[in-house]
Amino acid sequence: MFSGSNSYLARLANIRADAFGGLERDEHVLAHIRAEQLAIVIRHTPSMMLANACNAAVVGIALWKSQGGWLAGVWTIAMIVSSLFAGLISQRSRRIATPPAVSRKAIQRIVCNAAYLGIMWAIVPLFFFAAATNGQQLVITAVSAGMLAGGAMAFATIPAAAIAIVAPIVFGTLIGISQIDDSVYLLVALLAIVYAVVLLRGVFTYSSEFARRLTALFETEKAVREDSLTRLANRVAFNEDLENALARLSRSGEQFAVLAMDIDRFKEINDQLGHPAGDEFLVQIASRLARRTREVDTIARIGGDELAFILTNVTQASEALEAAERLMMAFSEPFLLGDRSVEGSACIGVVIAPRDGTNRNDLLNRVDVALYRAKKGGQGTVRFFQPADDLLARERKALQRDLEKAIEDDQLFLVYQPFLNLLENRVTGFEALLRWRHPERGLVPPDEFIGIAEESGLIHSIGERVLRSACAMLSQWPNDIRVAVNISAVQFQNVTLLSHVTKALTDAGVSPGRLEIEMTESTSIAKYVSTESVVKALAELGVTISLDDFGTGFSSLTYLRKLPFERVKIDQSFVREMLMNSDCEAIVKSVIGLARDMGMDVVAEGVESRDQLDFLIQAKCKEAQGYFIGRPMTGDQATALLAGARGGKVWAAA
Repeated sequence: MFSGSNSYLARLANIRADAFGGLERDEHVLAHIRAEQLAIVIRHTPSMMLANACNAAVVGIALWKSQGGWLAGVWTIAMIVSSLFAGLISQRSRRIATPPAVSRKAIQRIVCNAAYLGIMWAIVPLFFFAAATNGQQLVITAVSAGMLAGGAMAFATIPAAAIAIVAPIVFGTLIGISQIDDSVYLLVALLAIVYAVVLLRGVFTYSSEFARRLTALFETEKAVREDSLTRLANRVAFNEDLENALARLSRSGEQFAVLAMDIDRFKEINDQLGHPAGDEFLVQIASRLARRTREVDTIARIGGDELAFILTNVTQASEALEAAERLMMAFSEPFLLGDRSVEGSACIGVVIAPRDGTNRNDLLNRVDVALYRAKKGGQGTVRFFQPADDLLARERKALQRDLEKAIEDDQLFLVYQPFLNLLENRVTGFEALLRWRHPERGLVPPDEFIGIAEESGLIHSIGERVLRSACAMLSQWPNDIRVAVNISAVQFQNVTLLSHVTKALTDAGVSPGRLEIEMTESTSIAKYVSTESVVKALAELGVTISLDDFGTGFSSLTYLRKLPFERVKIDQSFVREMLMNSDCEAIVKSVIGLARDMGMDVVAEGVESRDQLDFLIQAKCKEAQGYFIGRPMTGDQATALLAGARGGKVWAAA
């Protein structure tokens, strides 16, 4: 019990909130509570000090002609001077904005000032009450009671300060009364004790409720400004901090850097290990990054797997690069998610203010452009914004708007490039290739707008139209002819892909076996986990799955075995060089042999000469595709080509 009491007194002496309300939680919140407490005391101090000086004058006048009146005069002057001085200081402090957070020492100074006032007022009953007349004792009692009430009210939000001013006055009054041999005064002493207890109980109740309200308010504000998962700042807090940084830049010229980070493999981990593992992945990343940033910097989660940083007082690109590389070190060690060890990586875009902008929109737009370039550079890449990027970004935005209009106005169309069966010397199908005839730019190459379509999400509506158009054209061709359609990695993330394929086949009235879905090697590997179920569902539907651009990615034979591929396409870069480069020749022969051994068909892309075609025939490659065999053509031309072949015409190239 005694040790518990000592513990309580220790907490009270150290201005700990749990000594009077159980609110000792977050030091950050308590610092804000202390700031509010200080503001209230400063607001009331001038009037309190004026009342203090008036009370001191009344006491001085009442005791002037008593025994020891000169001592009462000295006390009165000291009290009036100190009260007026404290009131003047607090009046000046009111003109200065109270800081949002206050240290414990600031409250301790308030407690010391309260104790000084309490001790000064305790002197009056302690030294003058016993020798005073009945009238003087009445004045001392009334003034002491008033100071008890006034002191408790003035420091109602700070219990330690209220105790510091009330306790000395009560003890001084009790000691002064005890010097008088009259039992009637015991009632006055008892009344003083009851009065003090009631006042302090009210102080504890009010201060506790005050702290609880403020804590609830701060927690609400914190929830608005904090990401609930990672406990990092959110987009709201990031924007506020960015505006503050811009204000400092305008006011004092303090430069800063803004970094945007995109985390790789987040969607893959979510799909493979589940959302709880994805959440834990983000939490661990946030923890590592927080340890690599300074307290004065801002780190925020502004999207699912997007983080942003504000690095204060950064004047040179080398400093920003050093900070970015330090952040990248957070991914140097694997992340342990349950019983799985997962590698992580990220890309970072960087801008520096005022070099790259002096307002929020410019900085955010340009750091996004820098991040886009970083992602193009691959995992672990850091890129700074370059002036030329701004023009590129505007052109991409304009092209995106034009692409949206192109979809509405049917400016997109398909052309078809034939597959030649080298063993049977006949056309066995066509690859549907997307084209865009821009009203002003003419034909826009696919590599210029497919990336924009993927980033903007337009690829889903485009992909649906491509499937519908290709299947509609396929319905006009003989039943032994197939059509191949390229599906991007982004489309495989859309749960409606399977339904789009099914609807396109049903509407066109063609069997699923005549539709071939081509996926690039980078798609099947980088997005393997998330696409596996979709690919298997398409295969079960009867759709043929082919692996495009084989040899250009970072695949392993495990993936080739696990995913239900029926056809492999040798990338044209190997076919083009196979007659001049022995390595390419070996790769082409190896892929043909591998596909044959695994029961898959093989197509060689990019055939542009008779010699290449002859080589492939000798290597027993089943099919070929390229300009030598046939350039991309319209649907009507493809239909005419098939009609001519059915009419007995021999394939010209063969």
